[in-house]
Amino acid sequence: MKFTDSEIQEIARNHYNLDCEIKSLNGYDEENYLLTNNDSKFILKVATEEHGFHLLDAQIAVSKHLISKNNAYKIQSYLVNEKSEEITTISKDNQKCFIRILSFLEGEFWVDKKNKTPELNQDLGSFVGKLDADLKGFNHAATNRYYEWDLKNTLDARRNLHHIKSHENRRIVSYFLLQFEMEVLPILHTLRSSVIHNDINDYNVLTRENTINGLIDFGDVVHSQTINNLAIACTYAMLDSNDPLSIAYQVIKGYHEKYPLTEKEVNILYYLIAARLCISLTKSAFNASLDTDNEHHFITEKPALFLINQLIKINPIKAEDSFRKACGFSTIINQEDTYEELMKDRKHFIGKNLSISYNKKLKIDKAALQYLYDDKGNTYVDCVNNVSHVGHCHPTVVKQMQIQLAKLNTNTRYLNDNILDYAKKLTATLPESLSVCYFTNSGSEANDLAIRISRFITQQKDVVVLDHAYHGTSTVAIELSPYKFDGKGGSGKMPYIHKAQNPDTYRGPFKSSDDKAGEKYASDVKRIIDDLAKEGKGISAFICETLLGVGGQIPLPKNYLNEVYGYIKAAGGLCIADEVQVGFGRVGSKFWGFELQDCLPDIVVLGKPIGNGHPLAAVVTTQEIADKFNNGMEYFNTFGGNPVSMATGLSVLNVIEEEELQNNALEVGNVLLEGMRKLMDKYEIIGDVRGHGLFVGAELVRDRVTLEPAITEIDIVVEKLKYRGFLISTDGPLYNVLKIKPPLVFSKENANDFVRNLDEVLSEL
Repeated sequence: MKFTDSEIQEIARNHYNLDCEIKSLNGYDEENYLLTNNDSKFILKVATEEHGFHLLDAQIAVSKHLISKNNAYKIQSYLVNEKSEEITTISKDNQKCFIRILSFLEGEFWVDKKNKTPELNQDLGSFVGKLDADLKGFNHAATNRYYEWDLKNTLDARRNLHHIKSHENRRIVSYFLLQFEMEVLPILHTLRSSVIHNDINDYNVLTRENTINGLIDFGDVVHSQTINNLAIACTYAMLDSNDPLSIAYQVIKGYHEKYPLTEKEVNILYYLIAARLCISLTKSAFNASLDTDNEHHFITEKPALFLINQLIKINPIKAEDSFRKACGFSTIINQEDTYEELMKDRKHFIGKNLSISYNKKLKIDKAALQYLYDDKGNTYVDCVNNVSHVGHCHPTVVKQMQIQLAKLNTNTRYLNDNILDYAKKLTATLPESLSVCYFTNSGSEANDLAIRISRFITQQKDVVVLDHAYHGTSTVAIELSPYKFDGKGGSGKMPYIHKAQNPDTYRGPFKSSDDKAGEKYASDVKRIIDDLAKEGKGISAFICETLLGVGGQIPLPKNYLNEVYGYIKAAGGLCIADEVQVGFGRVGSKFWGFELQDCLPDIVVLGKPIGNGHPLAAVVTTQEIADKFNNGMEYFNTFGGNPVSMATGLSVLNVIEEEELQNNALEVGNVLLEGMRKLMDKYEIIGDVRGHGLFVGAELVRDRVTLEPAITEIDIVVEKLKYRGFLISTDGPLYNVLKIKPPLVFSKENANDFVRNLDEVLSEL
């Protein structure tokens, strides 16, 4: 409903005895007009019945209450009409309308204020603190309402989550909604509550120099947790800041001086700020789906996206500690803690050969997608934890695990839909012949089972592996792993295990420039088969990763697996593709690593990423092999294939598909590889950069001719990158290869930041 200027003039004249000039103003919800009468200005607002008469009355009551506390209160007062009423009811087009005229407040809107000072930020906090203190004990029946912008209803934003088109933005919002559910909701009912303004945003706050000169628009007034008012004020003050945490500190400090906060309130403030952003962003996305042309529906969207992306990079422990300091509470971060007691207990209760990364140890307390948070307030970009395939604490995966865990978790001796739903979804990603699944709890266990199957099918025991390979921690997996049995503490190679040459086209005899390198390396497998035949032995299996991980982050040369598989199958053996670290879209251009070689294995082994860190792994093979393996000895795995694991695995596959993470791996991987290859041109120490998608290695050498490994240097690089907030690791037989296998939610920004920091670190060597 729209009034003409002449109609507004008539209303002002007839009901308020005002002869005014009229100017229409923009507004989020109501119609607003600026009235000018000589040197006086007023705001006329038009509401309809959907706004509710009683809620309008509540706004008036709040204004009267505050002004009664102090006549100089910097809020709008109401003019009364000829009947001495603050609300004038009229009809237009058979619809009831409510007219109010409010005083005009001078000042510069917060959003237009440039170079906001710490004093102004603190004064905002002081203003909000005084406001909340003065509203303590005030109530009005209409404020006890359901309102979607009320932070206690934050989780209702989930119904609009699907309207956010960007996978990355939707994922971050969903993550913070999950954290609200876990961190805030359980204690929300224990917090102080009162009537609050509920919309202290950058378009409602007026400033003059370094002070707050007014607050307008009580249209969102609601009875809620008092701390929510401060959270909202902090949120909008933090917009468009390069240091949002310091802004929040200043606002909180000012608030606490006027209306002391409790520790419980301060401890969840970080998540309440995120909650306001979640509501705003999901609401903007919903409005976009309606094709609305009201610019106020989207006015905060861009800065809100910027802030929520800043927020997820801020360690919540650091934020909590900063907010506590603003109030004079004790710190929760002990920077001096060297973890001596923790290390003492670990050495006593945990096996000493369970190693810990980095010289200066990390204690990780929380995680969010591609970020890890330590107990000292630092945030790290996780460049190496491929186990968390779709991101740490991915909200979709966590939620499905929670739901199923609350419903049923048992062994597989009962019929259940989950195991079939997952098996169907999983095998649909594989070649048609790979159609039968066996579920286990780890990749080691899966590799163990794959070898057991191959030995039964072939009635042979000998297995061909690649030199420097690693396939897990079980007894059989250790026997398959030269990385372990040839290493420190290893017991050496078993006579039925045979090491084929590592097809390393950087260090090996056949280089990447050799078009026939794949075939030449494959001939070493044929040599082993031929030698076994001379001894009257056959071959049980050939097992290798489809890109070599511990072997040095090495992509296999063209035609290598096709040639090897041909030799193995001709000798009666089975071909096992270890996709534990490689599969599920990580290589970008293909879903599985073996697809890069255009070959077909007999058995595929899966682990680590398929459960996003949940203990889940699988062996997938053909119907023919599975039927032969069904020899009367039952295969039973108590929790392999349990309903929770299956729900977890299914959610991981759904996330990969819905968020197009395979394509993200391809695009971000290309950015990463291109950036690192440019560094290779700049720094002689980078001998080789290789990989596919988000499976990337960079080999550091002291001399590009002798290929002397830069072992001391790579350790320095890893430690310096950690100091800069990037967690990275090393691999390869000589431990001189930077291993980069981040969660698939790793972004182009992360990739560019990593390359820039690596550049700076290398320049310091």
